[in-house]
Amino acid sequence: MAAPPQERRRQDRSSPFRSHYERIILLVVGVAAFVGAVTAVWWLWTQSGLGSSVHDSAPNWAPGGRLIFASDQNGQSDLVQADLVGGHRTPVTTRAGDEGGPAYSPDGRWIAFWGSWDGNSEIYVREAGTETDRPLSRHPSIDRSPTWSRDGRQIVFMSDRDNKSFDLYRMDADGSNVERLTNGGSNGFPEYSPDGGQILMHKDGDLYIMSLVNLGLRRVATNGMHGTWSPDGHLIAFMSWRNGRSEIFTAKSDGSEPQVVVTMPTGDAVDPRWSPDGKYIAFVNVPNGVARISPVVAALGIVYVLELDSGRITRVSK
Repeated sequence: MAAPPQERRRQDRSSPFRSHYERIILLVVGVAAFVGAVTAVWWLWTQSGLGSSVHDSAPNWAPGGRLIFASDQNGQSDLVQADLVGGHRTPVTTRAGDEGGPAYSPDGRWIAFWGSWDGNSEIYVREAGTETDRPLSRHPSIDRSPTWSRDGRQIVFMSDRDNKSFDLYRMDADGSNVERLTNGGSNGFPEYSPDGGQILMHKDGDLYIMSLVNLGLRRVATNGMHGTWSPDGHLIAFMSWRNGRSEIFTAKSDGSEPQVVVTMPTGDAVDPRWSPDGKYIAFVNVPNGVARISPVVAALGIVYVLELDSGRITRVSK
């Protein structure tokens, strides 16, 4: 039966209002969905590093479980320190020019690093907590990647002073008694073993261990570099591109039982450094790939920390 005329008129008057109200609800829901999608994309973008302008590199460990690394957020590569979540970020170097490759002495008193302040990269040392730098190398060449012996008396570094490629050199902690350790090929990124008798190093695209007794070399990983020792010397970590892009691996110190511990959603994971307490590995994510790493710092480099027990990865760079 048809509705009475008064009821029909009431329905006719309410229909436009109801349709208008429904359109408003749909609009609000649509806007909320759009904002939510944009927020999610933004979060993924920033977490992956693709939307970041951070240029951080070369992480290493500072006293108190903090990190020291190079950052060019101020338009040049300076050394900074931060805690494991990126807080309490404090500058270490601020002078004009670039610095990188920081390494604390075993007693935490000194920081060795390379500085390029006059167009030439040299190895410097600074007493922690001061602003006084002392050059250890004085040579018209590229000197990089200092690493301390376990007793703090010597430093090994890489330099191209006697070759078109890099070799490793050893000197006393005051810069004297420079000795060439390798001869030929491309050698770099050294790190002393915990017992002080060996050097983990990169050579011609592979990872080697050098004996400091007879300078003999033993290959422990193919397609690898940026090696670092666990505190007890039983394990090593390194970056390798054997799976098509750079990932962080761990293995026994003889290179056996390699396993991937870090694969980033985008780009490459490079430059691992094992913490002195053995619980963490700091590394750098280069979202655009290692081919875009500049001579100073990564074009887009983001420092992260892997907690080994949980597998949790925390971003340090801000």
